[in-house]
Amino acid sequence: MKLLIRNLARTTTETELRTLFEGHGLVAECTLVLDKVTGGSKGFGFVEMPKHDEAKSAIKALNNQDVAGSRIRVKKADDAGQPT
Repeated sequence: MKLLIRNLARTTTETELRTLFEGHGLVAECTLVLDKVTGGSKGFGFVEMPKHDEAKSAIKALNNQDVAGSRIRVKKADDAGQPT
């Protein structure tokens, strides 16, 4: 299941994002969206978790949690990477 994570602190790294979700199960892919000009985080990313039960657990546990001073939003993303 592909998850969309919004409202990330601009200082959050891809490694930190992966580690956060690995606490809830296997992470197949983790992508932090970066600004093409500055190279800095745009404040959102995607995590792919192959096991639906683990992904649902991560959504329930992490949605609206404070991470690095920002209250993140976690939800299922559709195939195009847009929120459903």
